[in-house]
Amino acid sequence: MKDSLEELFKTETEIALFYFAGHGHIEATGGYLLASNSSRGDEGVSLSEILTFANASPAKNKIIILDSCHSGIAGTSPANKQLASLSEGLTILTASTEDQYATEENGRGVFTTLLVDALNGSAANLTGDITPGSVYAHIDQSLGAWEQRPVFKTNVKEFVSLREVSPPIPLTDLLRLKEFFPSPGYEFSLNPTYEPELKGRDSGMPSPIPENTRTFAILQKYNRLNLLVPVEAPHMWNAAMESKACRLTALGEHYRRLVEKERI
Repeated sequence: MKDSLEELFKTETEIALFYFAGHGHIEATGGYLLASNSSRGDEGVSLSEILTFANASPAKNKIIILDSCHSGIAGTSPANKQLASLSEGLTILTASTEDQYATEENGRGVFTTLLVDALNGSAANLTGDITPGSVYAHIDQSLGAWEQRPVFKTNVKEFVSLREVSPPIPLTDLLRLKEFFPSPGYEFSLNPTYEPELKGRDSGMPSPIPENTRTFAILQKYNRLNLLVPVEAPHMWNAAMESKACRLTALGEHYRRLVEKERI
């Protein structure tokens, strides 16, 4: 295992990722990852050695994910537990703190189960990117305050995407945020011509206009993703039928700015 780790981290690549699920051990000299044939704790691979390989790696992004007991000590100096030594581009995500065990349920590590959920899309943003930070946020929110606590340590200028999944909204629709809402706080006016349903219309109401109903379908997608809310109306249907308006939420304004700055 040590030879494989050394080979991984000496490769010049975009991402060097090490994931380990297994036993962990901690003692005065630091933490260890244990292979199945270890007979005592310090026969495992030293976390200090792994960090030495990772810190010296020419890889642009080095990511270490550990689902093992006491793994939160990774990156911490045994001599001074208040200090962490991470080179630029290094990220560490562990299942538990240095004092905790990594628990299992139904024969699987709780941490790994949540990690898989995150990588399958639960931690994706609206463009479909899954980053180490979003993975940690998903796991952190999924575990209670009194359960094992994941640990996240990083020294990066920007997060790398670990995986891309299908975004919850087509990017072509997301890019139209700037078109519909040209300025911060802008309210998009609606009227009955935006609602495609004929049911519930009062006599004299104008009929749906196809171009408007297509726009309304996109606005409803924004609403479902918490990018937009109706103004002075309980639902988007009411906003259209009562000639109200809709506006972006704080999250919607964030993505509008990203579109405006051409970062999407």
